[in-house]
Amino acid sequence: MSKTSTIRNRLLAAALLASVVTLAPVRAHAASKEIIELQTQVQQLLDMVQRLQSTMDTRFGVLQHLVEQTADSANRMSASVDTLQQKIAAQNEAISGKIDTSTGQVQSVSDSVDELKSRLDKLQQTVQALQGQLQNMQTPPAMQPGGTAPAGGAAPAPSGPGAAGAGAPPAANQAPPLQDTFQAGVRDFNGAKYSVAQGEFQDVIQYYPQDDMAGAAQFYLGEIAYRTQNYADAIKAYNTVLESYPNNSKAAAAQLHKGLALLRLSKRPAGIQELRSLIQRHPQTPEAAQARSKLNELGVRVSASASARQ
Repeated sequence: MSKTSTIRNRLLAAALLASVVTLAPVRAHAASKEIIELQTQVQQLLDMVQRLQSTMDTRFGVLQHLVEQTADSANRMSASVDTLQQKIAAQNEAISGKIDTSTGQVQSVSDSVDELKSRLDKLQQTVQALQGQLQNMQTPPAMQPGGTAPAGGAAPAPSGPGAAGAGAPPAANQAPPLQDTFQAGVRDFNGAKYSVAQGEFQDVIQYYPQDDMAGAAQFYLGEIAYRTQNYADAIKAYNTVLESYPNNSKAAAAQLHKGLALLRLSKRPAGIQELRSLIQRHPQTPEAAQARSKLNELGVRVSASASARQ
């Protein structure tokens, strides 16, 4: 029995060995096929990655080009905005200069009107004085005791040294004629002869300080300083008009130009406040309209209640 079992075991071992030997090539062939399939899949993945990389490179190039175009457009837009701002600033400066010129022309006309009014007033005073003298000459002389009139029948002469020249300016220091001096100052001012005009306006103020033309002359001193870009001196002259001649016809113009001079000195809050004050004090004047226009140009709103306030 043991011998038979031994032989059987040996036969089984040989069969198993034969089976192993027989199946080994099959398993090797299967492993090689799987490796080939894996290699094929890896190659496909590599191809997909390569195509994806190529696609990403193309899209990135397009995106970079779009970014560059956008940057160029932004730069051109910025340059256009800068150019437009410069043009607007130049136009505002030109408009401001035209407004100043127009204001000067309007003021010259206003001065001429004021001068005519002053002449008419003085002419009326002269006519009234002449009428009074004629009435005195036509009045019968008073009868003296005894019923006799004064010899020659002449009317009594006006008493007092000022009767024939009422309202005339003092003749001390040989004061120049008011009308002629003021007219000469305006003429020289319009002709840009500022040093000559300054002396003439100062004469008006010195010899006729209580006359309305003294206030106008003081205003023109401010205008001379403003036109020669001495804005601090201009503000001082305008302040003198506003303080010493508050009811003068040039008070509104003085306050307007004071505000503009403050803006020229980069004192924006003070300039805006002065223009607002002008609109409140003189709401219906041309100067108030110019002040509103300037405030709008500066982007400052003016309420309707402030404009209508008296």
